Amino acid sequence: MNLFLRLAWRNIWRHKRRTVIIVLAMSLTLAMMMWYDGLMNGFTDAIYGNAVKVLGGNVQVHAEGYRAEANSNPLFPLADPLAVIDAAEANPLTLAATQRIRTGGLVTSREGAFAVGIIGVEPEKEWKVNIIGQNITEGRNLTSDDLDSVLIGRGLADAMGVEVGDRITMVGRSQHEQMRQRTMTVVGIFDLGLVDIEKQSVYISLGEAQALYEVNGSTEVAIFLDKLGQEGRVIDSMTPVLPGYEIESFQANYPDLASAINTKSGVMNVFSLIIIAIAGVGILNLLLMAVYERTREIGVMGAMGLKPNQISLLFVLEGIMIGLVGVAAGIVLGMAINGYLMKVGLDFGNMSGAASYMALIQGRAYPTWGVEKLPLRVSMIVIISALAALIPATEAGRREPAEALHFV
Repeated sequence: MNLFLRLAWRNIWRHKRRTVIIVLAMSLTLAMMMWYDGLMNGFTDAIYGNAVKVLGGNVQVHAEGYRAEANSNPLFPLADPLAVIDAAEANPLTLAATQRIRTGGLVTSREGAFAVGIIGVEPEKEWKVNIIGQNITEGRNLTSDDLDSVLIGRGLADAMGVEVGDRITMVGRSQHEQMRQRTMTVVGIFDLGLVDIEKQSVYISLGEAQALYEVNGSTEVAIFLDKLGQEGRVIDSMTPVLPGYEIESFQANYPDLASAINTKSGVMNVFSLIIIAIAGVGILNLLLMAVYERTREIGVMGAMGLKPNQISLLFVLEGIMIGLVGVAAGIVLGMAINGYLMKVGLDFGNMSGAASYMALIQGRAYPTWGVEKLPLRVSMIVIISALAALIPATEAGRREPAEALHFV
């Protein structure tokens, strides 16, 4: 086998120009797929990562029994929310852990009544990680000392016909199932460019929510992480030290969002397979030509005593080696491209009008290394190379040496 490997390695460099062209085609294909994978991961982090932050964090911690009644936003106070926050912040993947009180209710103005989620938050802690506080276009953000103050979205403000300084009536359900009503002043309006999300919720200070809905402490701890996909590790680290709590990722609390991410990933996988298949046709053609050009050489090897299966093996090894060289070059090129883009990012700030969800990118998207699906990409390149060499090599191996020697 060592002899065949040495011969195969020597043969692929006998025609350097042809080999370089094939390797270049393979490496560019793999590098572009790595760039594509890295860019899609960057889009996922930029769009869906921000969507998760808007909706309530990557991981949520509730009191036991919450999941069974989650659809009604039950006000089950956490036994020790500070212990939950300590456990979350002990994990280096955690950007922030904040207390919340979440209930359902109505806000009314002269334009009518609108069903919303009412969320009590710690404004100063959430501002660092939640893009809602970072996108206030009118008025100001909430503070922990605010009373009778509410922060709403531009979509809801337009529907209600209110502006900063106007008063609206807010009705919500307290811990004891009583409806609590209060007139609130709109102190700020945030604008995400997503009307549906802006209409879903209104925000008040945690202290105001505690007094209004008769809750000691909080009913939820929202944990914000740097990237999607880290939720499992954080949950695993917290579960042993927090018995009696329900610790869940956003997939459980926001199944529609999780479904959208999975669907997007499936569509992108199909699209990427089509791209690599198209590139594979070109690679196949180059390798086919390389083998057919050497028909006389095949005749010489047969005349020297090599068996048909040995000739076929030699050409298959050449195809695999060319594939491996192309893969190595492609990985280097792909990581160089993605490494540069990870530093500078790609500016999509001017594309927010192309689709509503683009508003969540918040300026720049930063690709990843694009190595998450590298084993699949490498396998496809090597398999294409082997198959491209196997088909003509098998045919050439069957030829009589005398016939192959006279091939022009």
